[in-house]
Amino acid sequence: MNKAYELIKEEKLEGLDSLGFIFEHKKTKARICFISNDDVNKVFYVGFRTPPKDSTGVAHIVEHTVLCGSEKYPVKDPFVELVKGSLNTFLNAITYPDKTVYPIASTNDNDYMNLIDVYMDAVFHPNIYKYREIFEQEGWHYEMEDEDSDLTINGVVYNEMKGAYSSPDDVLNRQILNSLFPDTTYAIESGGDPKVIPSLTYEDFLAFHSKYYHPSNSYIYIYGDVDIDDLLEYLDTKYLRYYDYLEVDSEIQMQKPFDKPVEITLDYSIAADQDPENNTYLSYNVCIGDVLDSNMYRAFDILNYALVSAPGAPLYQALIDANIAEDVECSFESSQRQMFFSIVARGANEEDKDRFVEIIETTLEKEIKKGIDKKTLFAAINGEQFRARELDFGSAPKGLIIGLQLLDSWLYDKSRPFLHLHSIEVLEKIKSRVENGLFDYIADVYLLSNNHKSIVTLRPKQGLTGADDEELRRHLADVKSKLSKEEIKEIVEHTAYLKEYQETPSPKKDLEKIPMLSRLDLKREARPIDLSVHDEDGTTLLHHKVSTNGIHYFNMVFDISDISAEWLPYVSMLERFIGLMDTEHYTYTDFTNEMYLHTGGISTNTAVYEVFDSPDECRVTFEVRSKFIYDEADAAKDLAMEMILHSDFSDEKRLKELITAEKSHMESNISSRGNMIAATRARCGFSKKAAISEAGSGITFYRFLVDLEENFDSRKEEVISKLNLLTKYIFSKSRLIVSSTGKAEVLSQAKRLAAEIKPLLSEERYDFGGFKFEEHEVKEALKDASQIQYVAMAGDFRKAGYEYNGAFKILNTILGYDYFWIKVRVQGGAYGCNMNSSRQGDLVFVSYRDPNLTETLKVFEETGDYLRNFTADDRDMTKYIIGTVSGMDTPLTPSQRGLRGLNCYMSGTTYENLQKVRNEVLDATVEDIRALAAPIDAAVAQRYICVVGNENVIEDNKEIFKEISSLY
Repeated sequence: MNKAYELIKEEKLEGLDSLGFIFEHKKTKARICFISNDDVNKVFYVGFRTPPKDSTGVAHIVEHTVLCGSEKYPVKDPFVELVKGSLNTFLNAITYPDKTVYPIASTNDNDYMNLIDVYMDAVFHPNIYKYREIFEQEGWHYEMEDEDSDLTINGVVYNEMKGAYSSPDDVLNRQILNSLFPDTTYAIESGGDPKVIPSLTYEDFLAFHSKYYHPSNSYIYIYGDVDIDDLLEYLDTKYLRYYDYLEVDSEIQMQKPFDKPVEITLDYSIAADQDPENNTYLSYNVCIGDVLDSNMYRAFDILNYALVSAPGAPLYQALIDANIAEDVECSFESSQRQMFFSIVARGANEEDKDRFVEIIETTLEKEIKKGIDKKTLFAAINGEQFRARELDFGSAPKGLIIGLQLLDSWLYDKSRPFLHLHSIEVLEKIKSRVENGLFDYIADVYLLSNNHKSIVTLRPKQGLTGADDEELRRHLADVKSKLSKEEIKEIVEHTAYLKEYQETPSPKKDLEKIPMLSRLDLKREARPIDLSVHDEDGTTLLHHKVSTNGIHYFNMVFDISDISAEWLPYVSMLERFIGLMDTEHYTYTDFTNEMYLHTGGISTNTAVYEVFDSPDECRVTFEVRSKFIYDEADAAKDLAMEMILHSDFSDEKRLKELITAEKSHMESNISSRGNMIAATRARCGFSKKAAISEAGSGITFYRFLVDLEENFDSRKEEVISKLNLLTKYIFSKSRLIVSSTGKAEVLSQAKRLAAEIKPLLSEERYDFGGFKFEEHEVKEALKDASQIQYVAMAGDFRKAGYEYNGAFKILNTILGYDYFWIKVRVQGGAYGCNMNSSRQGDLVFVSYRDPNLTETLKVFEETGDYLRNFTADDRDMTKYIIGTVSGMDTPLTPSQRGLRGLNCYMSGTTYENLQKVRNEVLDATVEDIRALAAPIDAAVAQRYICVVGNENVIEDNKEIFKEISSLY
C-alpha cells in the first residue's frame, strides 16, 4: 500500500463481479475510487464539484478551455491531438449542473496512461492563465471584419447553447430543474444562457477554475484490469503531492421543501408559419428527495413504468383519453442531490393546465385506493433485473457508465460511492415488498401528498427567435455606437488576430510532446466476424458465437428488399406499432407485462444494408429482436409469434393514439437530429439507401404521419387493411433468416426454435415490386425557429468514376479534427462538423449547431484544395492512422457483435474485404490522402445541399435553394 494514501474502504460488488476500493490521498484528501476486475477496457476520470453561481456558463466554458493546452502539453488542442492519435475507446468531458467530469477509456495500457497524463495536466495546469484567446475562442468574443461591419458575438459554447436553447424539450427540462430547486445551484444554467454568457469576464472565468479545480475538490475514478499500485504512485508523484489541502466550499445544498406547489409559465419559439395550437408543453414535477435513498433511487424507475410509461399505463391513458395531449412522457432524474419525477404532456394547450393537474391527481388517488397493478410492477422489476445482468450500454464502455452512476452518491457522501451499484440486491428487496403495497405507499407519500412540486407550462410563441435576434442586433448596434474609433479599430484588429491565432498551428516541438503510440501498437489483422452460416431445412440460420452471460439474443430477420415506396411508410408504422396493440390472446398491456416477465424485451427494427461493391443495390429487412435467458426460450418464442402473427389492428381509437404519439415523438426529436436530417436528405438525391431510410424514418415519414392524423377518418380502413396484409406478406417462410447470438450451446436451441417457428409463418410470396429510385437534384432548406443551422453538402464519387478505399476512413479523421475543426468549429463557432463516406460512393459533409450557412458551404467547397496541399510527416500520418484504427477497433458488446455478424452477412462483406480496407488504412501515405482531392471535388461539384435551421437565415440566402419549406 502506497504511504501517500489511506485505504478507507473495501467492498465486494457482487453484480459487477468486482472489488471496490476507496482511497484518500493523505496530503490533499483527494478521493480515489478503484473498481478492480478483469475488464481490459479500462476507464479513468477526474471530476470536480463545480456548482455555478450564475448562468454565464462558466463551468461549461472551463470544461472546454482546459482541454486547449496545458503546461506539459502546450499545444492549442491536445484533446484533438489525442482523438487523432490514440486508441481511446472513450474521450470526452461533460458538464453537469453540479459537477464536471473528464473521462477517458482505452484497452491499451500505454495509451491509457498517456490519456490520463494529458487529462491530469489539463485540469490542474491549463494554459488558460497564459492565453486569453482560449477563453475568447471557446466562450465568447466580439467580432468585426472591418470598421463598417456589424458587431457580432461568436464562441463555441455560446453557439452550442444557442442550439440547446432552440430545443423546447431542452428548455423545458431546464425550467423544471430551476422550478423545483430555486434556492440551490440547480436554479442556475450550468451550460450557459446565451443571453447571459457575454457577461462573463475573463477574471471571473479564471477565478472559477482556481477555486474548484484543486485535488481537495476532486473525485478520481479508476476501473478495470489496472495495476493500482503503479497508478496511485503516478498520481501522487506527478500531481497530487505538489498541492496542500484546501478547504473548498463546493457542497451542494438541499432545497427546503415547498409549503405549496409553484406554477411557472414561459414561452418558447416556433416558426412564423407554425400553428401554436396543440404545441404547448405541460409538466407536473415532484421532488422525490435525497439521492442517497437507495430504495427510492430504484423504485421510481419502476413506478414510472407502472403509472406512465407502460403501454396503457393509467396516468398516460387518462391524459390521452381526456384529449389533454398528443403524447405523454415521464422521466425520473436521479443524477443530482435531490431526485425528481416529471410527467410531461406534449402537444397540449395552455387552457388545459388545470385539467391536466386534476386528472393526474384524481387518477393517482384511484390507483392508490385500488392498488397499483402488481403484475405490471413485477414486470418492471424483472426488466430492471435483466438490464442489471446484461450491462449493455451500447457504444459507451461499461466501466464509464458505472463510474458516472457512482457519482450519484459519491459526490454527496464521500464514504458511499458504491451505494447505487448493488442494484440486484436492492431490486430483490423491493420485489419482496410489492405484495405489501410498497408502491401504493410511495405514490401517496412521494407524489400525491407531496407539496414540493411545480407545474411548468411552456407555451409556443411565433417569431420569438426572430424578435430575440433583432433585440440582440439592436443591442450590439447600440454597443458599437458607443465605441470610440480606437475601440472599433481594436475589435477589428483583434478579430483578425484571433483568426490568425486559430489558423496558426502549434509549433512542431510542442506537438511532439503529446504522447502517442506507434504503428507497431496496431493489430494488422482485422477484427474477426462472429458468424457461422447453417441451413436448417431451407432456412438460413446465422450463429454468432459470443459469451453473453447466459443471455440468448435471437432475431427473426425477414428480407423485404422488394419493398416499394408505396408500402414503406406502412412498414414503418408496423415496426413502431406492433406489440403496442391487442393480440388474439392478450390486451396490449398484458402482452407487455408478459414480455418483461419472461424476457429482456422483444423489439422490431427496419434495417437497410448496403451491398458490398454494388452501389445501386441495398437490402432491406424487418427484424424481430428478442433477448432472454436460456430457460425462457419457449416463452420468448411464443410471445414473439403472438405479436407478429396475431396482432389486431382494428382498434381505431388505439391506432389513432399511436399515430398521434409517434408524430409528437418525432417532432420532439427533430430539433436534436438536424444534422442527421440534413445529411440524409442531401444524400436522397443520389442514394437509394438514403432514400429508403429517409422515407421510412425521416421527414418524409413524419409528414406521412401528419397527413394520416389529419385525415384519419377517411384513411383508417386503408391503414388497418394494409397493416393486416403486411403481417402476411412480411412474416412468411420464404423471407425468414434466423440470427442467434450466444455461446456454442445456444446454437442447438436456435435450431429448435427455427424449426418450430417456420411452420407457423405465412406461405405468402407477395412481390412488393421494389423501390423505384430516380436521381434528382437536392437544394433544399427546412425552416424552423432555432437559432442555428445544420448544413449538409453531399455527392457520389463512384458515379464520377472513383472507387472507395481505406484512405477515406483516414480522411474522416483528418477533416473532422483538422480542416473542418479549424474552419467550421474554431473559427466559425459551430459545435461540430464531420464527414461520412461509404464504399457505395456516398459522401456527405455536415455541420452541427452552426451559426453560419454560406461560410460553411464555402469551406466544404474548398475541401479539395485543402487536400491537394495536404502535408504530413511520418509522425502526423501515424497519428491519423492510429486515430482511425481506434474507431475501427472500438470494443463491442455481445449483442453488437451479433449484429455486426448479421450486417456482414446481409451486405456480403467478407473478412477479406475488411482486411483489405484495414491494410489500406495501415499503409496509407500522404500521397493517398492527396489523391482523394479528385473524388472529393467530383462529389462536391454535384452540390446536393440540405440545410435545417433558422427561418430568417434561410430566407436571407434563398437564392441557394430550389425548395424551401417549413420543418414542421
